[in-house]
Order: sequence, then structure tokens, then C-alpha cells
Amino acid sequence: MSVSIDEVKYIANLAKLNFDEKELEGFTNQFNEILSFFEKLNELNTENVEPLSHPIPNENVFREDTLVQSIECKDALKNSPNSTDEFFVVPKVISQ
Repeated sequence: MSVSIDEVKYIANLAKLNFDEKELEGFTNQFNEILSFFEKLNELNTENVEPLSHPIPNENVFREDTLVQSIECKDALKNSPNSTDEFFVVPKVISQ
């Protein structure tokens, strides 16, 4: 499988990118080199290899749920440009 310069132009257009002809030729060559590496993988004998969803076996790893002291309300609000006794005051962003 190879990529043509027209396909690279199409991909660049989708990404809203503009390239000159020299850059397009370079990207076309790079795409084709990358695809040739993937074609080499097809040469491997994977007949007795089971598919993996992860390369190493993992179980759910969770941290211990421990109770820690939270920041005091007055300390959280002290650098706010606008606040009440308990809340940050922010500009309204949703109109009704």
C-alpha cells in the first residue's frame, strides 16, 4: 500500500494545513516509509500468539481511600478577586 500526493493533499486539507509542493512530496515519502514499516509486521508469524488487550497483565490498582484534612474555606478564597464568605463569585456565563 502506498500513499499518493493527492491523498496527502486531501489529508492536509482535512487538517486545514497548507503546504507547498516540496513539502507535500516530503510528506508523501514519509507516509510511504511509515507504511512500509507496518508491512514488515505482516511478515511475522503470529499463528500461535494470542491477542492481547494490554501488553502486561494488570488488575485494577487503586490508591487507599484515606481521609485527609481539606483546605480551609478562608484559605481557598483568600486569593480570589471576588468572593463571598463561602463561595467564589464569577461572571455569569449562561444566559437564560
